[in-house]
Amino acid sequence: MGLYAVILVTVIVVIIFGTIAALFTRYKKCPSDKILVVYGKVGKNTEGGTLSARCIHGGAAFIWPVIQDYKYLDLTPISIEVNLTNALSKQNIRVDVPSRFTVGISTEGGTMQNAAERLLGLPLNEIQDLAKDIIFGQLRLVIATMDIEEINTDRDKFLENVTSNVEAELQKIGLRLINVNVTDINDESGYIEALGKEAAAKAVNDAKKSVAEKNKDGSVGEANALRDQRVQVAQANATAVEGENKSLIVIANSEAEKREKQAEAERKATAAEKVQSAKALQEAYHAEEEAEVARAKREKATKEADIIVKAEIDKQKMEIDAEAEAEMTRRKARGEADAIFAKMDAEAKGMKEILSKQAEGFGKLVQSAGNDPDKAVMLMIVDKLPELVKTQVEAIKGIKIDKVTVWDNLGNNSGNGTPVTANFLSGMMKSVPPLQDLFKMAGMGLPDYLVKEKENKTEEKDSE
Repeated sequence: MGLYAVILVTVIVVIIFGTIAALFTRYKKCPSDKILVVYGKVGKNTEGGTLSARCIHGGAAFIWPVIQDYKYLDLTPISIEVNLTNALSKQNIRVDVPSRFTVGISTEGGTMQNAAERLLGLPLNEIQDLAKDIIFGQLRLVIATMDIEEINTDRDKFLENVTSNVEAELQKIGLRLINVNVTDINDESGYIEALGKEAAAKAVNDAKKSVAEKNKDGSVGEANALRDQRVQVAQANATAVEGENKSLIVIANSEAEKREKQAEAERKATAAEKVQSAKALQEAYHAEEEAEVARAKREKATKEADIIVKAEIDKQKMEIDAEAEAEMTRRKARGEADAIFAKMDAEAKGMKEILSKQAEGFGKLVQSAGNDPDKAVMLMIVDKLPELVKTQVEAIKGIKIDKVTVWDNLGNNSGNGTPVTANFLSGMMKSVPPLQDLFKMAGMGLPDYLVKEKENKTEEKDSE
């Protein structure tokens, strides 16, 4: 029974893990260069109808087994060579337009849905042929609406018309136009070639005309330049002579002004030297005066410094001596306090050791008596009994009796059969404190057997 249970559990575990692994394999991620198309039962659209497919670009989706499946649409651009020939233009002139179109599957919402519905499962060559047919038709339509001059000269307008018409049709099957490249345009009648020759001839004639005008302008300009040269040379010579004369006059005036200024400069220099000499003497006297004042201040400061510094040194010495004495007193007091503390600590430790040893001895005594406290006390009393008896004897040992006179009749007694003299000595012994009273005053008690024995003896005496 145990083996069957183990097998059953193993089968269940294998089934669970297999199911989980299968579910993980149904989670599909969409690469960036593809479109994931999920088809089957994928839900409803916004209008309430059933969706034929759900397109995902740049994400992931879980593909439910049995009710759903998936495929990929490749976003790789498709290059299509379109060699259009004998296309009829607006002027009824047939032209050849060799071109190359680059298309690809669109990632826009509605266009991507069209691609999933119309291109899913088609091989690349069939998609290329389908796009090529659409491009051929739209290119012929655009050429039919334009003149040869517009097609040949205004290429931007031609490409714009081609792009708008072709892209609108390609979107219906889920494609978008990426690029259009028209290599050349030819016609069978040679109209475009004639237009070219006309343009070339016009350009040549314009060039020749421009050269002739430039040559004429060059000859006239050369003559005008020679004339201007002669006039300008004569004017330059006259101006040069006039300039030379004016220069001589300027030189003479400059020499006179130079001599006048040199004399004035020499006079000012002499006066300045004398003034500077006087100022130098004045400054020297002033400097000597300031030096004397500074010397007096320095001597005064030196004397003050000698007195003040000495007093300050004495003051600091007294403060240092006082602080040293105070520190010595503090250290002495601290040493005495430490000694007292050490002594008290040693005494406390000794007392603690004595008490610990006594407690240890008491513990061993009780242990030796079989853990019976009464027996332990009996042992201690037996050990101390000679000392206790000695203490009782010592209590009356020091009594000095000079003379004891006892009048006792031989036949007289105290009524209990004992002589009076015996009673006197017995009473004297009773005046010594009994052991039981001594123990009670010390907060202890005699063992029960001693107390009972004493009571028994007392009762026996009473009974006699």
